[in-house]
Amino acid sequence: MNEPMRITPQDIARTNEAFRKTRANTVAKNAVSAQGIRSVARVPEAVAQNTIEAFDIEVSQGKRCDQQRSGRCWMFASLNIFRASIMRKYDLKSFELSEAYPLFFDKLEKSGWFLQSIMDTLDEPLDGRLVSHLLADPISDGGQWDMFCGLVKKYGVVPKETMPETACSRNTHDMDKFLARYLRGCAKTLRGAHVEGSSAHDLNAMAKDMLGNVQSLLITCLGEPPTSFDVRLRNKDDELVLTGTFTPQEFYDEVVGIQLDDYVSVISAPTADKPFNHTYTVKYMGNVVEYGQVRYLNLEPAELKRMAIAQLRDGQPVWFGCDVDQCFLRDEGIMDPAALDVDSLFGFAIEGCLNKAERLDYGESILTHAMVLEGVNLNNAGDPVLWKVENSWGKDHGRNGFDTLSDAWFDEYVYQVVVNKRYLTDDQRHILQTEEPIELAPWDPLGSLA
Repeated sequence: MNEPMRITPQDIARTNEAFRKTRANTVAKNAVSAQGIRSVARVPEAVAQNTIEAFDIEVSQGKRCDQQRSGRCWMFASLNIFRASIMRKYDLKSFELSEAYPLFFDKLEKSGWFLQSIMDTLDEPLDGRLVSHLLADPISDGGQWDMFCGLVKKYGVVPKETMPETACSRNTHDMDKFLARYLRGCAKTLRGAHVEGSSAHDLNAMAKDMLGNVQSLLITCLGEPPTSFDVRLRNKDDELVLTGTFTPQEFYDEVVGIQLDDYVSVISAPTADKPFNHTYTVKYMGNVVEYGQVRYLNLEPAELKRMAIAQLRDGQPVWFGCDVDQCFLRDEGIMDPAALDVDSLFGFAIEGCLNKAERLDYGESILTHAMVLEGVNLNNAGDPVLWKVENSWGKDHGRNGFDTLSDAWFDEYVYQVVVNKRYLTDDQRHILQTEEPIELAPWDPLGSLA
């Protein structure tokens, strides 16, 4: 057995002395302690390369949306894809779909998914990794494209004014906190009833009653979702272009009209346990039971870029998932490894100590945020150099609500794009259609929710 590594007074004194001998360390200490790491590590020459004035390929989207203090980025990104279709179809200046509406049904469906997962694991140890994972975050705001598709297929969509934001949708913390506590209590009750010999039928009946309480909580926090509503839309010339009464499903079918099954989640995770050109899913990850688990096709980053550019050329924005806080100048809306030189600031490898695969394997990076690609600049060879991003943090973020990400940042921190299947090669479509997805553990990095 190795001897324990103790930090001695001599170790501390030696490092302090070495630090003081280097002038750059004193300059860095004075600057960082006053201004913060990112401000001091900012590289102005690289920042200057991240202009947002014009793009070679660009899709217009209307006014910026704001998820405020909630984790609904995946919903906002998905609805921003839908609203682009509506604006183009009806020649609208701007338009926004309700984000509170899918939030309501996502919380309800996730609660049902959680209770079902608890009933599927009644004989697993309470302190085992699986049940501990299920209990850790039973009602996260986060989600995935496939999960959003399930909500839309089952519940449709509605305009923003039909189900507006509430205090609990703008800031989901307390709603999530109390709902998570109730669901953990439900798990305790179900597991206890199982030990006492309750039948599967009785447990299902108990779970149904629990879901009734969840729905009541959601109505209290978010209001009751509409079952039908009236719509009047005027175009840029103030002409009435849509009028009528719709159900949420009718509104989606007639007004949005995107065929969700035509789209696929393509990921790029270069770890040894996930070879490229295969499909994957994640155990116990989902929301709407009828539509099952998520499904990914894992490809090289160059393929994600190729398909994203093709979709942008056709006038359609691209949903994408990334690890947003890496190499990010948040106030300026710039994602670029060259724009933040942390390693030179501290004098040793920090950003550079792990590559993309190692960051996934060692818990340094996961998918944390979903946004929309709206444009791209290309070099003379036709390769991407800079991407335009619509975020969901309001018009005051970044540059009028927009961010940019460099192509180098895409390589390192973009993990997923959602594209129409027509942009896949024949071989890729064959894999998607014929291969049974490899099931990953619930705690796999690909099990993270944007």
